[in-house]
Amino acid sequence: MDRPTGYEPLNTLKPFADDIWIVDGPAIRFYGLPFSTRATVVRLASGALWVHSPTRLTAGLQGELSALGPVAHLVAPNWIHYANLPDWQAAFPRATAWAAPGVAERAASKGLTLQVDHALRPDRAEDPWAGEIDQIIVQGSAVHREAVFFHRASATLILTDLIENFETAKLPAWMRPVVWLAGIDDHDGKMPPDMRWTFRKGKQALIDSVETMIGWGPERIILAHGRYYERRAVDELERAFRFVLSDKRWMEAVRDMEELRNRR
Repeated sequence: MDRPTGYEPLNTLKPFADDIWIVDGPAIRFYGLPFSTRATVVRLASGALWVHSPTRLTAGLQGELSALGPVAHLVAPNWIHYANLPDWQAAFPRATAWAAPGVAERAASKGLTLQVDHALRPDRAEDPWAGEIDQIIVQGSAVHREAVFFHRASATLILTDLIENFETAKLPAWMRPVVWLAGIDDHDGKMPPDMRWTFRKGKQALIDSVETMIGWGPERIILAHGRYYERRAVDELERAFRFVLSDKRWMEAVRDMEELRNRR
């Protein structure tokens, strides 16, 4: 039986915006903590379904998807989100599997041989969804290379682990202090500290990636873990990534002051 996550009903399609649905999956154990999970399903103009970070596949969910359209694309967006891919590939053998850097290697290190059809491009959308879903792979970390996506029609940014936003009331009591200390509870959800540490040498690359996401002009953000953002997405990005954006803005202010002084 699936452990409750606070996002019930689980393993079923939930409308999010036009031609986009979420699936709240069961909790998984990560570092010993129960993490809620979430997949995103987009129906492309062709009618084909694009599935981001597949969660546990049940017979009921498989039936719902088949009624919605053919599952054509399965996306493993980073090195942690891949475990359910084989079950989806078995259920939808015609689907193409796409993966971010490091996914197959991580799976192999855990004893799982993963069949990946194509690596995701780092700086532009794949041909099957070009013009509908923009994509980049966030740069700056040698460890965490996450593909992020922007569904143009619904102005929805789709992230996985770059922001975690756990709602305290939905967590077991023993887990709440851990989430508070990590700074990833709902009042100020952001990048978890262990991941942030991996970007310490690549802050400028991370800034560039964040500014690309802001430049897309999203209105809402779907997250894999915790509460998603239904409005003011740009404000949420600027808040969540202020630890790098503030550095850039400070340096810009210093540069502007130096230029002004030099002109006098």
